[in-house]
Amino acid sequence: MNEFNLIQIIAVWILPVIFAVTVHEAAHGWVAKIYGDNTASMLGRLTLNPIKHIDPVGTIIIPGLLLVTGTGFVFGWAKPVPVDARNFKNPRRDMAVVALAGPVSNLLMAVAWALIARFGVSIGLEYALEMGKAGISINVSLAFINLLPIPPLDGSRVLARFLPARLAWQYEKLERWGFLIMLVLLYTKILNLLLAIPMYMALNVFYSIAGFVS
Repeated sequence: MNEFNLIQIIAVWILPVIFAVTVHEAAHGWVAKIYGDNTASMLGRLTLNPIKHIDPVGTIIIPGLLLVTGTGFVFGWAKPVPVDARNFKNPRRDMAVVALAGPVSNLLMAVAWALIARFGVSIGLEYALEMGKAGISINVSLAFINLLPIPPLDGSRVLARFLPARLAWQYEKLERWGFLIMLVLLYTKILNLLLAIPMYMALNVFYSIAGFVS
């Protein structure tokens, strides 16, 4: 995609990014409702309408900056879907399942984008191919980054499930520093070191579905 100009690159990435963060958040709400919490539903967040989920900074500015600066990772976020664990029968277990719903939805979307890329390859449509590759990339990035055990990322909700209650409470207090920790990991390239190999392996799986290799 080196021959693409900036406008074309944005056109290729905008839909994959918006759908990646929108479906991710909606998935949390859908699974929360299954487990007894209707908070997201009552607030109108159980929808794929991006307007309900978009965060100007996390959905537009941050992914855009990461894309044009070539940091190695493109990720973002939407407005968190509200979940009230008090409505769950088993709050700690159910919250972990709700948290996992986001990354799982991203991996399923990566499959869908791989099929779109495969379609692009089969008919020689470069735009569909590049959009499919972008969809694979952003969804794999979101899935793996969100599985990191850094509050408030989804991985921290899963880890908290297995910690003693008092320790889990102390651990979750790190949430106020979560964004800063992520910036430090990104700036120091530690994030690349942590995720490069597992993401490379995952990308190859999805690229094989798409009909090409990395």
